[in-house]
Amino acid sequence: MSALYLNPAQKAVLDAGFAATFGGAPERYFSAPGRTEIGGNHTDHQRGRVLAASINLDAVAIVNKNDDGAIRIVSAIKAGDTYKDMTIELNAFDMDLREEEKETSLALVRGVLKGLKDRGYEIGGFNAYITSDVFVGSGLSSSAAFEVIVGTILDGLYNDMKVSMVEIAQIGQFAENVYFGKPSGLLDQMACAIGGLITIDFADKANPVVNKVDVDFEEKGYSLCIVDTKGSHDDLTDEYAAVPYEVKKVAEFFGKEVLREVDEAEFMANIPALREQLGDRAILRAIHFFGDNARVAEQVAALADGEFEKFLGMIKASGDSSYKYLQNVYTTKDVQAQNVSIALAVSEKVLGDNGVCRVHGGGFAGTIQAFVKNEFVPTYKAALDNVFGPGSCHVLKVRKYGGMKIM
Repeated sequence: MSALYLNPAQKAVLDAGFAATFGGAPERYFSAPGRTEIGGNHTDHQRGRVLAASINLDAVAIVNKNDDGAIRIVSAIKAGDTYKDMTIELNAFDMDLREEEKETSLALVRGVLKGLKDRGYEIGGFNAYITSDVFVGSGLSSSAAFEVIVGTILDGLYNDMKVSMVEIAQIGQFAENVYFGKPSGLLDQMACAIGGLITIDFADKANPVVNKVDVDFEEKGYSLCIVDTKGSHDDLTDEYAAVPYEVKKVAEFFGKEVLREVDEAEFMANIPALREQLGDRAILRAIHFFGDNARVAEQVAALADGEFEKFLGMIKASGDSSYKYLQNVYTTKDVQAQNVSIALAVSEKVLGDNGVCRVHGGGFAGTIQAFVKNEFVPTYKAALDNVFGPGSCHVLKVRKYGGMKIM
């Protein structure tokens, strides 16, 4: 379902869900997409570069403003082959951080409220019925899509859509870092909020540079596929958090805050001392950062120059680097559960010269990304669905729009 093409039948289903939950008819409709990271795996939290796209799996919210200051959210969010119901209720003006709410959607809502209030924007109560096709724990940024849609609702209801999408993204990151407790970079929220195929340079933390990239993958003869390996990011916050923690330790060795500020040649010259002080994994993860950060600029240049085969080669190189150096393909908590590894191995065997694949997003579980020749998509889809179940392989399109009010 795409909110941008909400047909009368879809609207009727959503309106009925709202009426059954809250009574009456909704006043406003909002949407926010999921995202796929195409270049720059785990580079954002080190103020690096990324290439990312919003996708046509999205969250849709139908909303009524209320005057009692309460926020009530009832949602049906895709979780594997089914939808998981979630209910949230809180006072919009109660923004206190609660440790017991860490890693919950309730914490994200409080964080978005706090972020908007601290920037001088208005907040207040609303009733919302949300449906989302962005699978939970999949690596398509279901949490960022949720943060962005909550921020966009509050923007539309109380601020006349005057909050920039960059601010919505930054507020979402604040909610995720501080209230939810996950030390993510800004990639997920920016891709969901701004929309389209974009490249972002995070060198200036307060003012990331965003540029649109004009390319149609299908016109180049390839389809963007995402395979749901049926593993979840749930309970993997510690694994994810270890990545920025370890590479920041490398940066601190050189008296810097993040790896973007470290000279690569100086880093390479100091590997013996770094190994003694930090161990090997932090060094390997830093090597990945330097390589993938540089690759983003090369990917964007290749697309601009029409060198699509070169672009595909860098997709593969990024995936190889994530597997060998970043090491975010499976969790060390359960080495027998390697859904992503299996998906990559099967994909490479099946694809041959018909495409490339890689882990994307946070990693450790969830989904993989593949660029597949258009004519080979049915064969690839059948092979991956055979391994992970019918409907596991999704052929997606880049959605041109980010967080938005539909009507």
